Amino acid sequence: MPASQLPFSSSEYQRRLNKVRSAMAAADIDVLFVEDPSNMAWLTGYDGWSFYVHQGVLVFHDEDPVWWGRNQDANGAVRTCWMTDDRVARYPDHYVQSVHCHPMETLAALIRERGYATKRLGLELENYYFSAKAYLVLQSELPDADLVDATALVNWQRAVKSDEEIVFMRRAARISERIVDGILERIEPGMKKNDMVAQIHADAVRGMDDGTGDLWGDYPAIVPLLPSGSDAAAPHLTWDGRTFETGTATFFEIAGCYRRYHAPFCRTVFLGTPPQYMKDAEAALVEGLSAGLEAARPGNTAADIARALGAPLARAGIDRAARAGYPIGLSYPPDWGERTISIRVEDDTVLEPGMTFHFMPGLWMNDWGLEITESILIRPDGPAECLCNRPRELFVKN
Repeated sequence: MPASQLPFSSSEYQRRLNKVRSAMAAADIDVLFVEDPSNMAWLTGYDGWSFYVHQGVLVFHDEDPVWWGRNQDANGAVRTCWMTDDRVARYPDHYVQSVHCHPMETLAALIRERGYATKRLGLELENYYFSAKAYLVLQSELPDADLVDATALVNWQRAVKSDEEIVFMRRAARISERIVDGILERIEPGMKKNDMVAQIHADAVRGMDDGTGDLWGDYPAIVPLLPSGSDAAAPHLTWDGRTFETGTATFFEIAGCYRRYHAPFCRTVFLGTPPQYMKDAEAALVEGLSAGLEAARPGNTAADIARALGAPLARAGIDRAARAGYPIGLSYPPDWGERTISIRVEDDTVLEPGMTFHFMPGLWMNDWGLEITESILIRPDGPAECLCNRPRELFVKN
């Protein structure tokens, strides 16, 4: 029987499936194989830590999707997918990490059995979870099929969030606020970074008491990032056992996560008195963020946000070449972005109500860094809404 405690309504899952089928028809795809766990969950509800082995969802035009994966994970599919149990297909465990056979052999057999051996099969070719070997095995097993690139086909259908999804993102934002509040309360010279991360994880998983008892925290797709001093020039360093020191800035890149929905949030803390160059950068960055939020309106483009952000930074002499944000929502490791739109001057994607982004104009200079960011929602009119509500500033703690 279908899972009894799905996070979304049946009409919501049908809406998503209809959108994907329309995109498949536009691309002339007969059957779509989805291996990205975020896309799998978005389409079917499947939620399990099994993405280290081959698994996926087959999407058809005229029948319910089929979840396909490792035998021992099939019970997880039965318990979390909206489809009936007969839509769960499993392969034996001797296919896992074998040098003699490959799981894609069983997927190819499933495709042949359903009459698609000579059809156009869409594949997520540019994806963390789909290997070159997987492609080669499918190519060998289905020599008469037309294997076509369907990278990000599902991702683009996720760009505009439903009302049900926005509820989850707001809940994730409440957890993000709790994490940042805890950081500001606890950080002090001499505290070990790993001890801080332990507290971050605790706050993230405990969630919030919102009166319903349901605002618990899920694991985020990225671990906390918190480099200090000159290490903050590198945006993706994690932590070690060193201590926070007076006279240094540390940026914290975290995200509250609720039922796999993320609200990334970054703030920077300086212990002591910050140098003038950092205060000047803070002023330019906050001005740019405000301008970008004003530009983040339906009918404008992602490039408009980037240009609005860039003007104050340029006046301050700050050369920032990286993109300034990306879509967010439902995600699994190793990334909480949706890998479609980028907030940069080359991206003319038109903004629509319901789109959600991590507006992320981090500054990573030669020997210091500063992050002040917002998770934002494009509203039906007016500037974007910030999902989190905390001061947009460099925090100073003496």
